[in-house]
Amino acid sequence: MELTLDFYSPEEELFLPLFKEKQVRVFVKRDDLIHPFISGNKWRKLKYALISAKENKQDTLVTFGGAWSNHLLATACAGAMFGFNTIGFVRGESVSNPVLAMCKLYGMELVFVTRTEYKHKTDLFHQRFENGSNALFIDEGGYGTHGMKGCSEIITELKQNYNHIFCAAGTGTTLAGLAKGIADHQLDNTTLHGIPVLKGGDFIEEEMKNLNAPINQLILHTTYHFGGYAKTAPELFHFIQEFVSKTGIMVEPIYTGKLFYALQDLVQKETFLANEKILILHTGGLTGFLGMYEKFI
Repeated sequence: MELTLDFYSPEEELFLPLFKEKQVRVFVKRDDLIHPFISGNKWRKLKYALISAKENKQDTLVTFGGAWSNHLLATACAGAMFGFNTIGFVRGESVSNPVLAMCKLYGMELVFVTRTEYKHKTDLFHQRFENGSNALFIDEGGYGTHGMKGCSEIITELKQNYNHIFCAAGTGTTLAGLAKGIADHQLDNTTLHGIPVLKGGDFIEEEMKNLNAPINQLILHTTYHFGGYAKTAPELFHFIQEFVSKTGIMVEPIYTGKLFYALQDLVQKETFLANEKILILHTGGLTGFLGMYEKFI
């Protein structure tokens, strides 16, 4: 298939009683609607990697992730759509689950490696591809300058200016892109809020600096991880159940559930001024729900 990268991602306002009570307007950038499997920031983070691979006549995408990685699935699907071979190095022991099954269905070769081996991703890549000429290395979660460039375009698409923009953070790539977009468009009155989903999320700031992203308009809220990556709590499950049933917008416990929970909590605590406009970026990745669906039954 020709490398066509058009998509649909509207901005929708949320009309919830809390927001009316606290006199703030909250909008959602619906990147979850971009694609069912290359969803949200995954599409954006892969965009320029795919373009680079095509331009350099590389036929294989090599990437990395955990056993429930939305990024692995997105890469596998993109490879099938646009004519690339795909190889995914999976952290940990060999397992089977719905996400990995879909990766294989899309033609991805899965290589399970120990957690120690996984720490040396570039070594794994060069062991398989000695010169690397026909293969493109894509870091875990799409981290890197290609991913940042794709995510910076979110700001270009916005239909209005916002006082605050919220985003979940895993590697910091999407936040870096948003920060770059905000700076490029000189949105001096916009504050960028990151919700790290890993414990000790202050490292996100350093990862953004490594990508040369500005951080002067950034606030990291590091207390909404619920114990760490893929960690949860009954309070989070209850919030997700309420939010999804009241809005019709699906979120999951790994990233977006924590993101929307954080926003609700900050609004409840009257963090924002009356009449301020807040945008929350829905980064997709809804297959993360599959690993915890039994909690909702």
